[in-house]
Amino acid sequence: MDAAYKRASNTPERILEFDLTTELNHGMAVSNLAYAVATQLGLEEHLCYELAIAGMLHDIGKLKLTCYINGQESNPLVIEELKFVRMHPTLGYEELKDQGYSDFILESILYHHENYDGSGYPSNKAGEEIPIGARILRVCDVFSALSSDRPYRKAFDRATVMELMIDEVKNFDMDVFIAFQKVIHNT
Repeated sequence: MDAAYKRASNTPERILEFDLTTELNHGMAVSNLAYAVATQLGLEEHLCYELAIAGMLHDIGKLKLTCYINGQESNPLVIEELKFVRMHPTLGYEELKDQGYSDFILESILYHHENYDGSGYPSNKAGEEIPIGARILRVCDVFSALSSDRPYRKAFDRATVMELMIDEVKNFDMDVFIAFQKVIHNT
């Protein structure tokens, strides 16, 4: 996804601008899609439901970044902002770990930016080391992000989103990606 973003954006705009409505809409989209993909993969109903919760909460760590993000001058350093943005999965995990959520939900949130080839963050996990919930959220999060307007670019149409995702397919578990495509093409 990172490479797709770099190719898709020609403007030196903010990487992350926090807008609660946008974040809630993104969370709902990821939640619904994650539930559908988990169902398509044949996961047990309770795990599908927990994945819907994880989808809604996956970016909650961004709330901890609002002081940094909203306190920036009009021309922030994009690289510095990226360092903070990459902290959001860990911040979300830390915020939720003592609030009664299952390990499945917490690990799905913590590792939702891990790439199947090991190039993601926060732990550079690869392949089956990445919990299945996080592998599902990864695909759904990318789709939702590319399909939505961002501060630095307009939303892409579905065909372009799929093309960008196929260009970066190394980031995804292939079984999850195929299930995701079945869900997307049936909607």
